[in-house]
Amino acid sequence: MHRHESYPLKSVVVLAALILCSCLPGVAQSLMTVRRAVHQDVSAPLRDLIKQAPLAPVTIREAEPVRRIPLPQGFALLAEDPVRQLAVGPATPTVGTSFEGLGKGQYGFVVTSAPPDTNGAVGGTQYVQWVNTSFAIFDKATGAKIAGPTDGNLLWSGFGGGCETNNDGDPIVLYDKAAQRWIFSQFSVSTTPFLQCVAVSTTSDATGSYNRYSFRYNNFDDYPKMGVWPDGYYETFNMFRGNTFLGSDACAYDRTAMLAGSAATQICFQQGPSVGGLLPSDLDGPAAPPAGSPNYLLLFGNNNLSLYKFHVDFATPTNSTFTGPTVLSVAAFNPLCGGGTCVRQPGTTTQLDSLADRLMYRLAYRNFGTHESIVVNHSVAAGSGGGVRWYEIQNPGGTPTVAQQGTFAPDSSFRWMGSIAMDQFGDIALGYSVSDGTSVHPSVAYTGRVPTDPAGTMEGEVNIVTGAGSQTLGLTRWGDYSALQVDPVDDCTFWYTQEYIKANGSFNWNTRIANFKFPACGGGSGGPIVSLSTTKLNFGKTPLGQTTAPQSVTLTNTGDATLDNSSIVRKGDYAIQSNTCGTQVLAGDNCTVTLTFTPTKKGSRSGSLTFADNAAGSPQKVTLAGTGVSIVLSPNALSFGPATVGQSSVPQPVTVSNVSTVLVNLTSITITGATADYSISANTCGSTLAGGSNCSVSVVFHPTKKGARNGKLNVFNDGGGSVITAPLTGTGQ
Repeated sequence: MHRHESYPLKSVVVLAALILCSCLPGVAQSLMTVRRAVHQDVSAPLRDLIKQAPLAPVTIREAEPVRRIPLPQGFALLAEDPVRQLAVGPATPTVGTSFEGLGKGQYGFVVTSAPPDTNGAVGGTQYVQWVNTSFAIFDKATGAKIAGPTDGNLLWSGFGGGCETNNDGDPIVLYDKAAQRWIFSQFSVSTTPFLQCVAVSTTSDATGSYNRYSFRYNNFDDYPKMGVWPDGYYETFNMFRGNTFLGSDACAYDRTAMLAGSAATQICFQQGPSVGGLLPSDLDGPAAPPAGSPNYLLLFGNNNLSLYKFHVDFATPTNSTFTGPTVLSVAAFNPLCGGGTCVRQPGTTTQLDSLADRLMYRLAYRNFGTHESIVVNHSVAAGSGGGVRWYEIQNPGGTPTVAQQGTFAPDSSFRWMGSIAMDQFGDIALGYSVSDGTSVHPSVAYTGRVPTDPAGTMEGEVNIVTGAGSQTLGLTRWGDYSALQVDPVDDCTFWYTQEYIKANGSFNWNTRIANFKFPACGGGSGGPIVSLSTTKLNFGKTPLGQTTAPQSVTLTNTGDATLDNSSIVRKGDYAIQSNTCGTQVLAGDNCTVTLTFTPTKKGSRSGSLTFADNAAGSPQKVTLAGTGVSIVLSPNALSFGPATVGQSSVPQPVTVSNVSTVLVNLTSITITGATADYSISANTCGSTLAGGSNCSVSVVFHPTKKGARNGKLNVFNDGGGSVITAPLTGTGQ
């Protein structure tokens, strides 16, 4: 469904805006607003947009100026960080796959901005890296580039407005593990209105099509950070009016609607200026939070952490709540460089930004079943250099506790701009930048720990790539963040991306992408361990009585003992086509179950595939989803090719068939997307369609602009799928 709506501020407030305020201790005081997406549509496949993209002009510029957020009052100088770790044990796991990301001289990429805001995410078979204004897609098994480098706003080609015309960066890319979808997000701030541009893939393939949205803000929405949660996509911003900090804004987007490509709203709680640098929690692992859990948000204060809870209700927005903070005391610390610039490099007087006025991305959440944990980090002063302070907080949904904390600073170097995560075994990994003022140019490294290590300690440091140059000519920007993610397939492998420099200069950065995993998470645990390639298969809309193409689930025994299978059971309108899983799966081996979907009734048809075995956590369950539909379109897509702007193509017909035996009501037949470029020239369909019968609709393409012009033919009905669509593609010339 396509929407292009704008609301004056007054009508937005009338629509849904209320002040939730309490003078009771521990209750957040904030302004709640509810806004529909300004604009939405469905893109053509990204691979096609990339092929059609014109060459963009190259301009070198510094990214949006760094906007400091006020540090809490009361920090005192410390002789030494009280939880600084100087001694380290043996090194953590060695680097596995390691390859170059985007940067100067790589893949035809030209550095046009600084800092790169290095960000990335790992999916089933792909790794996506986004560096400020460009992204690329890689094969995660080989490191080979699949697509890109591509301007960030190319994903919004044909969308209109600031999301299409502005390529402003501050990007986040995530992989929704439960839904197997990619989420791309960047802001549009070089023109007004200020927007957040969010795209959710329609499949697990990052080169496919996307449900695209833009959300509006009344002030400058700086430093957006996003997390995936079962009930929403949560994104936080540091809001500014000019250079005046207004406070963090915490927003939730309607995940269910955006996965379906339907109309979506955002519900936001704007905080006051004393609340800055909020991070939303981001779900890792296959286990969802306990039912009804709010999203957890965190910031640091004067030797403490403040935990907030955001519960969203899109059905009844006034039931949404933002509560807290719960204040957790932590060991005393001083933000590195006072939150500003002081990181030294060899051979230059240029010092780098610490961005230590805020927590570093991500706030990684995991539900272990026995307990919930979130981990986070930030940059602190340590001796004459800097270190990464990290925390594990347990039981955030009840009475939260700081289970462990430490500052990793084993020598006088600066370590900063970190990112942290946990695997399914409770191993913790921490990636970061490291530099000093004498011999170590900005480089990329990581450390980590296993649950049996002493609390609050990391193991040895592992170097990913050694920088050979320093950033010079007074360019201080670095970061502004990096990304450590856990592979959704084995839930063990950590993927880290960060910037470094190969030679002295400015606007000449490079990036690296590398992975590693701890031995216990890949075997050696004293028993069989089941890892599923996915915990959800979605077969989409399927005509009644027809059978889909097969989809597979691979079971891998990552433990060190044989897995004994007792049963594999499927439920619902789903059939097992093949099964290579016998009664046993040897350690390190795998097997595959392949299923198809044949709907017997219209509407949502849920099912499951359950593995029962002798591994911990048995039985393991894969959710099966699909929708039975009565209405079928033939062809199911129309391509008009190139056409001259202002002229009309030859009409192309689409047959609308009712494959069921009962009458279906046709609510409406519409065009969305580039509505001015397509029109219905003939329509033999009435308001109903008898079982086994058909009618036809003809569509004409008359482009109003040059370039790709994408739309959809929508047949709204009560035959189980609500709306059946046929993509419309054409090019104006």
